Amino acid sequence: MTHTRNKRNEMTRSIRLLPVILVVAITLTLGVAATGLCAGGHHHSPWFEKLEEAELYFELNNTDGDLGIHGKIDGGPWTKIWIKDPNHREMMTVTSKGRLRRQAVTELFFESAEPTFDKLAPEDFFKRFPEGNYKIYGWPQKGKLLVGKSEIRHVIPAPPDGIEISGTLINLKTVDCEDEETVPEVTPEGNGDVIISWDDVESSHPTIGDAGDIEVALYQLVVEMEVGDEFESVLSIDLPPDVTSMTVPAAFIELALDGDGEGEFKFEILVKEEEGGNQTATESCFAIGE
Repeated sequence: MTHTRNKRNEMTRSIRLLPVILVVAITLTLGVAATGLCAGGHHHSPWFEKLEEAELYFELNNTDGDLGIHGKIDGGPWTKIWIKDPNHREMMTVTSKGRLRRQAVTELFFESAEPTFDKLAPEDFFKRFPEGNYKIYGWPQKGKLLVGKSEIRHVIPAPPDGIEISGTLINLKTVDCEDEETVPEVTPEGNGDVIISWDDVESSHPTIGDAGDIEVALYQLVVEMEVGDEFESVLSIDLPPDVTSMTVPAAFIELALDGDGEGEFKFEILVKEEEGGNQTATESCFAIGE
C-alpha cells in the first residue's frame, strides 16, 4: 500500500507541475519568436502581429536646455503594453483596468519629464537610455500578440539657424520672451502675411549627443498667440524636408492684434531626423506694432 500511495503522490505532483511546465514552455516560445519577429523574421507567424506604429525617440528643447524621451504606439486593440530596453530590462508597462480593459486601447503617446541640464546633464540622460533596439509588446484583447521595435540612437539634429521673420533676422541669444524690451518687432508683408524662414539643417548637434549624419524627415512650425484674455490660438504645420519657409496668413495674425494693431506671438521650429526620429526644437517670439 505504501508503494501505491507513493506512486499516486508522484502522479499528483506530476499533474500539478504540468501547467507550470506548459506556461514556462509557452513563455519561452513566445519570447524567442517575438525576438525573431522584432529582428525581422516570422512575418507570417500565426502567433504574432506587428504593431502599426512603434516609435521611441528623443526630443531636445535647444532653447530651454532639456531632453526627454517620447513614444508613439499604434495597433491593437490591446490591454497591456510593455517596453524593454536593449539590455532586456523592462522600462515601462501600461495596463488598462476595469471598463477600459473591456474596451481595450489602440493608440498611446507619451512624453517623459524633461528636467533642465543643471538637474540632468545630457551625458547622464544618454546613459539612462542607451542606444540600441527597444522591444515593444502588446497583450491583445484577443488574437495575436502585438510586437514592434524601435532603434534609438544618440545623434541629435542641430537646431535651426538663420531664422528670419518677414526680413527681420532673429538673434535668439538676445531675445527673452518674458522681457518685452527684448522681443523683436517685425513688419508684416504688404498684405498682412508674416513669412517665417530658416536655414537647412544638415548636421548633428555640435555639443549634445554623438556626431553623425543627419537626414531631415520633416520640419514643424508652430505659432501661438493669445486671443483676448483667455483663448490661445495655435497654428501648427508639418513641412517636407526641402521646405524651410512658411507664410502665416494675415487672417491668423489679425486674431491677436489689439485695437492699435499690436500683438505678440510665440513660435517654435522643430526639425525631425529620419534615421532615429530624434528631434530638436527652437523657441522664440516676435511682436507686431504700428
